[in-house]
Amino acid sequence: MDVGGQGDHRSRFEFSGASRPGHDAAGPTKPEPELKSGRFTGDDLLGQAIGRTRDYLLSQQHEQGYWVAELEGDTILESEYILLLAFLGKTDTETARLAGNYLRKHQTPGGGWAAYPGGPLEISGSVKAYFALKLVGHSPDAEYMIRARDAILAAGGAEKVNSFTRFYLALLDIISYEQVPAVPPELILLPSWSPINIYEMSAWSRTIVIPLSILWAHRPCHPIAEEHRIDELFVNSPQELPASMGSSETLDDMQSDTWLDWDKFFRRVDAGFKFLERNRIKPLRKRALKKATAWMEERFAGSDGLGAIFPPIVWSLIALKCLGHDDDSPDVVRAMNELDKLMIRDEDSIRLQPCKSPVWDTALTTIALRDAGVSADHPAIRRSAQWLLSKEVRQAGDWQTLNSHLQPAGWFFEFNNQFYPDVDDTIMVIMALRKTLPPEHEAEFYAAYSAFDGEMAAVISGNKSLKSAAVSQVESVRPVLEAINRGTRWVLGMQNSDGGWGAFDVDNNREILTRVPFADHNAMIDPSWPDITARVVEMLAQIGFSKEHPQIIRALEYVFEHQETDHCWFGRWGVNYIYGTWQTVVGLREIGVPAHDPRIEGAVDWLKSTQQSCGGWGETPQSYDDPSLRGQGEVTPSQTAWALLGLLSAGEENSVAVQRGIDYLIDTQLPDGTWDESQFTGTGFPRVFYLRYHYYRLYFPLMALGRAAALRAGK
Repeated sequence: MDVGGQGDHRSRFEFSGASRPGHDAAGPTKPEPELKSGRFTGDDLLGQAIGRTRDYLLSQQHEQGYWVAELEGDTILESEYILLLAFLGKTDTETARLAGNYLRKHQTPGGGWAAYPGGPLEISGSVKAYFALKLVGHSPDAEYMIRARDAILAAGGAEKVNSFTRFYLALLDIISYEQVPAVPPELILLPSWSPINIYEMSAWSRTIVIPLSILWAHRPCHPIAEEHRIDELFVNSPQELPASMGSSETLDDMQSDTWLDWDKFFRRVDAGFKFLERNRIKPLRKRALKKATAWMEERFAGSDGLGAIFPPIVWSLIALKCLGHDDDSPDVVRAMNELDKLMIRDEDSIRLQPCKSPVWDTALTTIALRDAGVSADHPAIRRSAQWLLSKEVRQAGDWQTLNSHLQPAGWFFEFNNQFYPDVDDTIMVIMALRKTLPPEHEAEFYAAYSAFDGEMAAVISGNKSLKSAAVSQVESVRPVLEAINRGTRWVLGMQNSDGGWGAFDVDNNREILTRVPFADHNAMIDPSWPDITARVVEMLAQIGFSKEHPQIIRALEYVFEHQETDHCWFGRWGVNYIYGTWQTVVGLREIGVPAHDPRIEGAVDWLKSTQQSCGGWGETPQSYDDPSLRGQGEVTPSQTAWALLGLLSAGEENSVAVQRGIDYLIDTQLPDGTWDESQFTGTGFPRVFYLRYHYYRLYFPLMALGRAAALRAGK
């Protein structure tokens, strides 16, 4: 069975004990921690802390087998929801009023609104929040509104908002469509072999751009009452706003030098599209709209709304209205219901989540519970495995357009999002499913199954007396093994040409697209990143790949090439260098890179150097804008756990740094087994959008404490 596509190379899923620290060919050499009266033997304080968090998480499992916690974003979600309601003529509702209350609560002392707690004023979010508050009846003469207005003007005024905010302003007649970036629906007609086409955009951008193109073609406008206008937020006036977008301050620098100024080039293209639009020169418009509409509607199926995330759901709803759908049409009702599902209602406010994270939360909770000594046979673990298996993707998606040979597999992030499985969720689910196998033979089960491609005649450890039991047990976990097999093949097929992995597509790295006028969300492409790449390596190591496998050799070359000069690694999907360094060290150690390797030693020294006086670790999202802040920020349980996990994997379990980190987690744990964490440690789009995963404060500390206890118990 050639899983790696490398021809005659030894590429089956071989269990190579030499490549995995702490293991040999017979399985783990260190016994799993034994649960006795809710604690690990030999360390009462550590065992009690583990037991409390373990019991809390077990109590939070849903009957169907999954875990999911709130996924918190910043206030643009509530603001944009109110702006959507204004377009639909529904701001005079209790829902709109309660969303306004949430905005009011989250205004910063300086008067604006920030992208994360403690962050600086974010101009687009602040303009939208002020506008939304006016729309739901807040007086511009109120003290907090005056404070907001002054802060916005001091930051450059509404002239500084991003492209997506301009679209909302055009929807509500504050500016004209000449002043928003052109998003012509004809983009969808560009073939996949073209240097610029929708499949060269990141998956999340693609699901926004298509409905936006329908909107741009129809140019809907819902004029609002004069008292609701926000002309006072402009330093000059809405009419004087330039037609073209200026250079974005939130975009990362391009990695490749180029002789052409792509910002200027695309601004000229933008002007050209608008010229054609003004002069009604659009011979392909009807065909393009028909194809864009079909593309969008096709992706409603099997998904919690288009892309299963807030922005494309909103834009698709507006696109449906442009296409003539009434409020009671099935597609409009369905989209509104998906937004309703993202709401969390308190007594006096409503907040919205950008999406839901059950697959991610369930996989990580499963791993954490197993690390905490919960048996693979525990009912909670069995239910978790069954639920995760039910979420496997078995149909083609967008990723297949440029990767047509690869068979459908993988997992997504949300409850339903069949068109968009992603590498990160898939590898996390595979690692979770592996931990649901019978622990005494999990390595042999998978090696035996994969080596014979499903033939059940394997004899574990060569002992004929075990043959019958082995076949029976392998048969009982066949669904898990087959899912791991399919998912691994899919992940291997998603490796980029540079040796790394991105999230949703292969070689989605055309940097010039980051310079189009509507790309200022800093996530127009989905290239390789060290954190995902190292996690893939970790997963492959756990199911038996060795570091001599050609695809792992390329992955390691990519990871080492992207180590920073001070020996840490950048984190794309978590804040930030602590996240990237933890994950990369773990992946390298799993595949067999020795702890004395200078690159590992350098990373360990960096993690130790960023430990704070309390024993914990923390890093602000501001480190994305100012890398000199890497490893600095308010201490959090999740980031402390990440640092501990990195150090533990590097053999530092007896170090003072690890003991101080463990002490910090034990000392700050609450009586119910949880920790307080108000900071945003998840990353949506670096420099633009951040997340607070409400379970990060639970399952990552549990993993760290559980692994520390396992190492102690094995000595």
